[in-house]
Amino acid sequence: MTFEAYEAVVDESGYEARSRERQALTLGIDRLERIQKGRFSAEDLVESLLYVRRLWTIFIEDLAHPENGLPDKLRADIISIGLWVVKEADRLREQRSNDVEQLIEINRLIRDAL
Repeated sequence: MTFEAYEAVVDESGYEARSRERQALTLGIDRLERIQKGRFSAEDLVESLLYVRRLWTIFIEDLAHPENGLPDKLRADIISIGLWVVKEADRLREQRSNDVEQLIEINRLIRDAL
């Protein structure tokens, strides 16, 4: 395999990974928007918020991995955002907050940046 072919495979696999991340964030956003519109059961509320929490936990773990290729500053910034998302999802689930708009907006911003 030539270096150029290898580089193309790596670039393509990175593109596919970002595409899957966008899809996962879109699903989370859709779930959060249902909560915002009041179209949810208690079970749906918990499942939706746990989905967002698990998704961001995966992102945080990946970003914290030493082999992650993003620049350190960007990784640290996204980890901080992720920790905030996890905390806010927990606050909503525990009914200590009812402001889902900021959670939706942050997820949209991150999704659209991918």
